[in-house]
This record gives sequence, C-alpha cells and structure tokens, in this order.
Amino acid sequence: MTELPVVRAALAAWYEISKRDLPWRRTRDPYAIWISEIMLQQTRVAAVIPYYERFLALYPTVDALAEVSEPQLLSAWAGLGYYSRARNLQAAAKTIVALGAFPRDHATLRSLPGIGDYTAAAVASIAFNLPHAVVDGNVVRVLARFLAEPVPTRSRIQIVADEFLDAAQPSQHNQAMMELGATVCTPKDPQCGKCPLANWCQAHAKGLARELLLKVTKTVIRRVERSLLVVIRNGNILLWQRPPETAILSGFWELPEPHQLPKARIGRALHHFKHRITNHIYTIQVFEASVRRAPPPLEWVSPHRLSTLPLSTTTRKALVGMTHL
Repeated sequence: MTELPVVRAALAAWYEISKRDLPWRRTRDPYAIWISEIMLQQTRVAAVIPYYERFLALYPTVDALAEVSEPQLLSAWAGLGYYSRARNLQAAAKTIVALGAFPRDHATLRSLPGIGDYTAAAVASIAFNLPHAVVDGNVVRVLARFLAEPVPTRSRIQIVADEFLDAAQPSQHNQAMMELGATVCTPKDPQCGKCPLANWCQAHAKGLARELLLKVTKTVIRRVERSLLVVIRNGNILLWQRPPETAILSGFWELPEPHQLPKARIGRALHHFKHRITNHIYTIQVFEASVRRAPPPLEWVSPHRLSTLPLSTTTRKALVGMTHL
C-alpha cells in the first residue's frame, strides 16, 4: 500500500493528541509494562488501574515478585480473577531472576510462563521499541474494518499488522492501534467521524463499519442463587480453603455454604449482593449462623489473619461492614 507512510503519520498524530493518560504509559520499565499487560488480559482498563498501582507498590521489582509467598500474591491479586495469571507471573519472575536481567528480546519473552505471542510483542515493542506488531482484539477489529473483511483469519491479520507496523516507532504505533480500537473503532458503535484512518478505511467507504465483526449469537446469561454463612465463635470466623488441585480459585479461602454445614442453625439475613463471573450472575444471600462443631475442611480463623489470606471476592463482599472482625 503506497499510502502507508501517510496513514501511519495520521495514526501517530491522532494518538499523541487523543491517548488516555494511563499509569503504564508513563514508564518504559519492562517489568511495569509486563505487569500491566498481564492484568489487562480479559479485564477492563478502569478495573485494572487501582490493582496495578497497588501491586507495584507492594512488589516494585521482579525480585520482590519472585520472593513473595503464594498466599500473599493471591491476596494482592484477589478481585482481578483468572488467578493462573498471578501464578504464571511469579513463575516467570523466578525465571527472570535466574536469567539475571529482564529479557530484552522477543524470543526469550515468548518463552516465559504465561506470555503468548501478543504479550511478547507488546512488551518487546513498548518497553524496548522492537519492531513486533501486536494483534489483540482491538487490532483485529481495526484492521478487519480497514480491509472490509468480515471474518479475517488470525494469520491474515498478523500479516497485515506486520506490514502496517511503523518499524521506526513500533512502541507508539502499537499503542496507537490498540487505543484506536478501544476508544474509537469500538465493536458496536464505531466513531468513524473521529477516526484518523477513515479516509483509507474500506468498511467506512462502503458503509459497512457497523455491520462488520458484530457477534451473531447473544451470550446466554445464567443466573444462580447462593447462600453464604458467617459463623463466629470467640471472635474467630469459620472459613475453608480450596485445595491446590481445585480448578477454580485454588488456594483461596471462602465462607461456608449451607450444604457444608447441614446441622448449622441459620439466623438472620445480614445482606445480599450480586457478583458476576463471565456469563454467570450470582445473587448471594449472607446469613448469620452457629454450629456446635466445625467439620473439616472448615477451620476457625483469627480476624488478625484475614488481611494476610487470599479471600475470594465473594467472601470479601460478604464480610464488608463487619467491623467486629
């Protein structure tokens, strides 16, 4: 495409004026950029920012991350979900410490636990300005519309992204492409009037921008009702820890449910809340309860330990406002 230099320049000029002020854009530290990229996987920017800032305050270096205990790590990650990301982060941190320095090449980055093609390209380009084109959902959408291809293959998009990449400014270019997809070339309501690529976009020229890449099938939302029991004796609270082999929330501590305490005396309702995980919406009722004894794997936990334990998000929400703990 002979106009590529002009298109790239238009994209770069738009990005400099329109980019959001995000904390991970204020640094070229590969460690901090890597943390942000892992957190941003399947998680909204607004939700990530406070976790990112708190996480870096707790573990400001790769050495600190490598040395922290898993319960402390999971506690710091609690609420972000997809906890294998945190475990892979620490496994990668230990590898980096063994290497002696943060990897500065794409191949070594790609070999680290939890790092795929996208993350390796993102860290290599943003932190080290290496010419590797990133392809995430935002970039796929931008380029599919740019080409007016309704169902492009991933390999096709990667080829186009590699050609489209401004090899002289890969850090700026990749961030601009992702920013464009996140804020202008959005899935349901693309703002073509604000797009720096509109003059060259084939979908815009053909009036197809709103028709391309829309999901044909609607996600089915499943609604589930659950109850959690708050059992307190002598100032201690009854909890249980998910075993290491559990597929979901391995190692996290939770409040018991009625089926775990069939002989419990259930008292007054404390409160209720909703909690969403992917396509499930849980309505959770929280009750006071008492028991004569605590069957395993339940155990009495001192309130002083709560801040050091990885509590599930539902347990944290259930205990909100309980000042006596």
